[in-house]
Amino acid sequence: MTGRMPHLERALLAAAAAIGLAAPASAQSGDPIKIGVIAEVQSIAGAATPGGAQIAADEINAKGGILGRKIEIVTYDNKSSSADSVRAFQRAVSEDKVSAVIASYISEVVLALEPWAARLKMPLITPGAASNEITKAIHNDYEKNKYTFHGYLTSAAQAQLVCDAARELLVDNLKFKSVAIMSEDAAWTKPLDVGYEACFPKASLKVVEHIRFSPDTTDFTPIFNNIESKKPDAIVTGISHVGVQPTVQWKNQQVPIPMFGISAQALSPTFWNDTNGAAEGVPSLAVATPDVAVTPKTKPFAQAFKAKFGTPPAYTGYTAYDDVYIIAEAIQRAGSTDPDKMVAEMEKTNFEGTIGRIQFYGKNDEFTHGIKSGPGAVTGLVFQWQSGKQVTVWPKAIAEGKLKFPDFVKLSQ
Repeated sequence: MTGRMPHLERALLAAAAAIGLAAPASAQSGDPIKIGVIAEVQSIAGAATPGGAQIAADEINAKGGILGRKIEIVTYDNKSSSADSVRAFQRAVSEDKVSAVIASYISEVVLALEPWAARLKMPLITPGAASNEITKAIHNDYEKNKYTFHGYLTSAAQAQLVCDAARELLVDNLKFKSVAIMSEDAAWTKPLDVGYEACFPKASLKVVEHIRFSPDTTDFTPIFNNIESKKPDAIVTGISHVGVQPTVQWKNQQVPIPMFGISAQALSPTFWNDTNGAAEGVPSLAVATPDVAVTPKTKPFAQAFKAKFGTPPAYTGYTAYDDVYIIAEAIQRAGSTDPDKMVAEMEKTNFEGTIGRIQFYGKNDEFTHGIKSGPGAVTGLVFQWQSGKQVTVWPKAIAEGKLKFPDFVKLSQ
């Protein structure tokens, strides 16, 4: 992610420093239950992770804690590095004696931590990574990898939700017939693109071009020129590590093709300013936005986050908040921080969080320990940047407005 959030970063880094100076607690019954948060605190999505977790901990502690003990959030800056994440994970378990770890929105980081969760028998949940490989490892070797949980929509689930939204918004409403897929080359987009290729034809959208580009790409002009030559009705993205550059260049180049799909950086509350308004008309799949009551908990959490940190939460703020509650409730039901007992109780999760009703797929399901998606579970939503605001346009039940694009976009190629 790009962009900076100085106020939030300072608050979180100060909290992390204070935690680091605290005297190590012995594992006695009155000591706090520690939850480690390994995050990219220099990025917006990363900074929101410990922020959301802390708000949940504060709420739980205000009600007496869990098993008569307070929840303490211990934050580690992984500098977006798998190696630093592994070191932080080892320290969290061996030195800081955490009872669970919430870690990273980067799939490559979570895939590096998953074997360590198995080796150290430490419950691990990701608030933002998407790769199907995370749940695949649990499904393929359950006894070894059962300690890992996927607290965000898998790439496969996201692809299906994008297709469901496209069928309604693009095919039914706008009579679109074709799309070009434009995804960054990353672990999370490999299964996403497989899902796109499979589900767009079923949604009556022909895939006329499929481009995978390096996340280091800075000039998108040749990519847009190539896509324009294929004349698709829409460009469907799978982007996270980039976002500002392709958005600004889409606007500056006046690319006449509308965007759709997933732009994870667009989920950031600062994206409008980061792109100097070029985000106008850019939609993305998300799990929550500050102004939409996905559940009765969504807006109150977003308001609490803004009150504490001066900005609305990025998507990982919502999920990290929910994850702390999931962990805490599992410990409460287990009556213990024993990892195997916690895993058994986390598998029984049926929690109405900020992003929907959260339940995990079981041991025999393809996406073991992934969160269930679809009606009655986490449905996701599509918002679009309109006049500086994230306006939800799908599904109809929670939509605030309708899809609309800038004047340079032609809705029929």
